[in-house]
Amino acid sequence: MQLFYTPSLDDSMASFVFDKEESKHIIKVLRKKEGDILHVTNGLGFLFSTEITIASDSKCTVKINAVEKQAAPKYHLHLAVAPTKMNERYEWFLEKATEIGIQEITPIICEHSERKIIKTERFQKILESAMKQSLHYYLPKLNEPISYKDFIAQKKEGQLFIAHCEETNKKSLKNELKPTADVTVLIGPEGDFSTKEIELALANQYIPVSLGHTRLRTETAAIVACHSVVFTNEN
Repeated sequence: MQLFYTPSLDDSMASFVFDKEESKHIIKVLRKKEGDILHVTNGLGFLFSTEITIASDSKCTVKINAVEKQAAPKYHLHLAVAPTKMNERYEWFLEKATEIGIQEITPIICEHSERKIIKTERFQKILESAMKQSLHYYLPKLNEPISYKDFIAQKKEGQLFIAHCEETNKKSLKNELKPTADVTVLIGPEGDFSTKEIELALANQYIPVSLGHTRLRTETAAIVACHSVVFTNEN
């Protein structure tokens, strides 16, 4: 099944028109015609089965034949991940985390961050593409970059974890996770969190955890944390 994404859709609509860019893609590139069926999500859990009524490459119009709702996860996974020096690595994390299953992502700017300027527009496109490719109907929420200190100051519910590389007393993330619990995990930059940042997290009830016995890159650590939470919540 090929999945399209239109955020303005809701389940009260009988028909809608794709924007010019998507219309051109559907008609000119995919060569769809009147009567063809398209599957569309709004990123909020809904799947719309639609039929092309006007095959225009500027205003492709469809009628909605059926609507179904994908069950929402019973947990909320929020990964706060420092930007990587190479953008491609962060983009890879975004793509794979969306495929595996994640609800919210926040880029955090830390003391050791080598990249402090983030272009979230491209990141958003990657999330949308990964959602469509993996046939998820929920689009992860991507927050604007925020300083580590300001993120820690925000009140968070559920289980709170910080994964770092310092040789201190840490627990295993996989052993600490509880099914159906909301989870927030902090993942630091290539140079890891500073000692001061770790202390600040601990003072705000974050539990220090290990993601394994080897030292992981930022993007790899984020994927390990993501998979651990999803695996814990499998039926």
